[in-house]
Amino acid sequence: MSEITLEFPDGSKKNYKKGITAHEIAHGISQGLAREALSAKLNDKIIELELPLEESGKFRLLTWDDLEGKKSLWHTGSHVMAEAVTKLFPNAKPTIGPPIDEGFYYDFYTEKPFSTEDLAKIEKQMMEIVKEKRKIEREIVSKEKAIEKFSGNKFKQELINEFTGEGKTLSIYYQEKFYDLCKGGHVSNTEKIKAVKLLKVSAAYWRGDSKRESLQRIYGIAFPKASMLEEYVKQKEEAEKRNHLKLGKELDLFSMQGEAPGTIFFHSKGTIIWNELEAFAREEQRKRNYKEVKTPIILKKELWLKSGHWDHYKENMYFTTIDDEEYAVKPMNCPGHILVYANTRHSYRDLPIRMSEFGMVHRHELSGVLNGMFRVRKFTQDDTHIFCTPEQIEHEIKELLEMIQQYYSTFGFDYKIELSTRPEKAMGAKEIWDKAEYALKTALNHSGKKYRINEGDGAFYGPKIDFHIKDSLGRTWQLGTIQLDFQMPEKFEISYIDKNDKESRPVMIHRAIFGSLERFIGILIEHYAGAFPLWLAPVQVKVISVSEKYNKYADKINKELMLAGIRSEADERPETVSFKIREAQLEKIPYIINLGEKEETAETIAVRNRQGKVEFGIKTADFLEKIRKEIAERK
Repeated sequence: MSEITLEFPDGSKKNYKKGITAHEIAHGISQGLAREALSAKLNDKIIELELPLEESGKFRLLTWDDLEGKKSLWHTGSHVMAEAVTKLFPNAKPTIGPPIDEGFYYDFYTEKPFSTEDLAKIEKQMMEIVKEKRKIEREIVSKEKAIEKFSGNKFKQELINEFTGEGKTLSIYYQEKFYDLCKGGHVSNTEKIKAVKLLKVSAAYWRGDSKRESLQRIYGIAFPKASMLEEYVKQKEEAEKRNHLKLGKELDLFSMQGEAPGTIFFHSKGTIIWNELEAFAREEQRKRNYKEVKTPIILKKELWLKSGHWDHYKENMYFTTIDDEEYAVKPMNCPGHILVYANTRHSYRDLPIRMSEFGMVHRHELSGVLNGMFRVRKFTQDDTHIFCTPEQIEHEIKELLEMIQQYYSTFGFDYKIELSTRPEKAMGAKEIWDKAEYALKTALNHSGKKYRINEGDGAFYGPKIDFHIKDSLGRTWQLGTIQLDFQMPEKFEISYIDKNDKESRPVMIHRAIFGSLERFIGILIEHYAGAFPLWLAPVQVKVISVSEKYNKYADKINKELMLAGIRSEADERPETVSFKIREAQLEKIPYIINLGEKEETAETIAVRNRQGKVEFGIKTADFLEKIRKEIAERK
């Protein structure tokens, strides 16, 4: 029997007999891994553990610790839900049901919308199905057989015709009598699912087209342990208290308006947070010799053709016509930065050039996927492009890794690192990709940072390092990215004069740390539950007079603080002290100063912190010294 060669994530390679399964490989490594494995990844494809392996390539066993491992369980969860729905509602037609970044959904064509009571019944039916320990089995089928199997489902038939027209292989996945048209990526048995929860139901359109059939979309999530569902429910309850849309309104940070869907209107207090983040980033960039630029929002079609965005990213872009010429609203800042670089002749002595911009970009998102500050159409990136020589790559990546550590530690974020490699629809030759991937791996290995490889998830123009932060609720968010690009410099034919007085091609490194400032602020709101650290707090001090009699002294203290650069407000309303303190606490203001007869006579202040501790007899100068230090240290 012929052999296949599998390359593991650590770079080691091993030969196996063709037809071996991922489950058998897991058993050969350890019994524990065999128990924990949910699926596997061969090259760019997620496969079931029981699927015979017929080709060589990069191989990885996936567990619950991997997003792709979670998605294989959730994918099976969506099939289990589809079976439960069709059992309870025989007239409901399943359409599509993919895993998403947190759980899964399935769209059904049905005459009557699903109710909350219906979801409870579906959930119960799902648990009965998973307890039957059904094997998940795959069958490759012809177009004729697929059409026959789904003869009563026009939605599946549309997909079958489309897939065969594109030359794709058709496969059906069975869990005993129930079956579904599916490309795969499942766990091997329904018994892997130990708990399910259906989250909500909403309206959707077939193929996302408002002119097509209206569908019912049920969202759900599944877990390999019942205790994980309990933790998830608790986390969701806490997250709801911290919901950035709720807190954004309560704290008067931002709003969203029907006149501009998918965009954020920052109010005065929210703008303060934005400006503080920009100031922090600029300070860190100045230390590292970054040069800030500003580039246009609308640029000609020819630029986007040259950059590759027109061919690879057009569906995410907005367009306009000016003087009979086609233009696009920029979805990324990189082409503009290349034009700035190309405007001047450069020597190797000038490199690296670190070009930064708080660049506003627009990307088209369907209305159904817009999600507060987390998924918007207009956002601003803390974008940087580093133009360097090939010899400088490792040093620049090392510097970026240290910079990212400085940023995230300031906000109390732990993080994990992923190296994402060449995707299926990549631009450029494989040799250039191999060179870029090798450069990133080398830099990461020399940095000593732990990382995992995410095969096939790179940008279309180059491999990337992604940073996944963990917030105070234990949720993970993909934020920062470092992308290595040999393609764009080639396409735009930019150069520098090397040591031999000849033109050479620079390497381009794309870098964002906050990512989208809108999304980052949304994450911070929930991470801090609106109680921002002093340096970020829109109002840092609230000055409260115990009665109108002491308003003049309150004005004096408030002005002293404001002149010292502190964001201070005075509350001199004729309300009770307890009422005014309670309001300041609800506004999550870090320090509250109470002023009455005792304080005015002694020319001191009484200071209450967020924890409710009150200190009396404090001199204003001493308080200022303390909070200035706290602000400067960004604690």
